[in-house]
Amino acid sequence: MRIAVKFAYDGRGFSGYARQPGRRTVEGDLLEMFKEWGAIGNLEEARFRAGSRTDRGVSALGNVVAFSTSLPLEDFRRHMPGSAPGILVYGIREVEESFYPRYALQRRYRYYLRTEGLDCPAIREATDVFVGEHDFRNFAKLEEGKDPMRCLEELLVADSGRFLVLDFAAQTFLWHQVRRMVAGLIKVGFGKLSREDLAEALAHPEIRVDFGLAPAEPLILQEVRYPFLSDNLLVSPEMLLRLEQEIISRL
Repeated sequence: MRIAVKFAYDGRGFSGYARQPGRRTVEGDLLEMFKEWGAIGNLEEARFRAGSRTDRGVSALGNVVAFSTSLPLEDFRRHMPGSAPGILVYGIREVEESFYPRYALQRRYRYYLRTEGLDCPAIREATDVFVGEHDFRNFAKLEEGKDPMRCLEELLVADSGRFLVLDFAAQTFLWHQVRRMVAGLIKVGFGKLSREDLAEALAHPEIRVDFGLAPAEPLILQEVRYPFLSDNLLVSPEMLLRLEQEIISRL
């Protein structure tokens, strides 16, 4: 049986998502926890895969992992309230054996940008340059063999007073793409760049520019979407909202 598991975590307690020798990571703690529950034995046979591998300091409210297990779903659910420190496992569903969580319908990220000293109207005006299909090599850490073309489906901006809340949606993102887009917007907010400068960097990716990398801590993976929803959720939306508020309260 193959299952998909939905979970949240405060990324500041970990050295990123992916396992690293001698470091505490989200993936490492998840695997240890699932092994203790008897859900995973042989890691290769389990084909353990994640929907998103977040950087150090980045949090998540709706990441997903999938793996094969012989543990009955009811036994798994009984363990779920005992999630690892800093990790909240809250949804589970049986999926097809071929399910691979990297192939998602959409990923949604949220960035909390402090408004102090920023020209927020200028940032709002500049956000639309990123929407649509572009070569994002000037706004990403491009891995070898990766296609720099991505389609940003949505970039919404809301003002919460202390923060501009930037919501990004796309099927896939490049490494550091959101944080590098935000870094460009921050420079616009401080008057160091214009909307046209960002547009030029997208239109002419062959002319390499580096607008920097925004901090990781204000970034939250809100959701990885699939054609199905996790069932038997053990937490309410209000609990996830409280976790999000706890994360941003320390920014």
